[in-house]
Amino acid sequence: MKRIYNLEGLDCAHCAAKMEKKVGAIKGVSDACVNFVTQRLTLECGGELSDIDTLVQKAVNSVDRHVNARLRA
Repeated sequence: MKRIYNLEGLDCAHCAAKMEKKVGAIKGVSDACVNFVTQRLTLECGGELSDIDTLVQKAVNSVDRHVNARLRA
């Protein structure tokens, strides 16, 4: 399953790289990619993870508490 999030408030390329690593370490996530220029996080996860949005937000906030990960419609 592919999910795309807008990272509202992201203003640091180094933080983007850290977020990519933290989100990629979430159990069930097979790939995570943060594009700093577009402020977008794309991830691939196996199956339906009911709490993936919460886990992504926690991982993002562990790097920068001012960034909001909003699932794109």
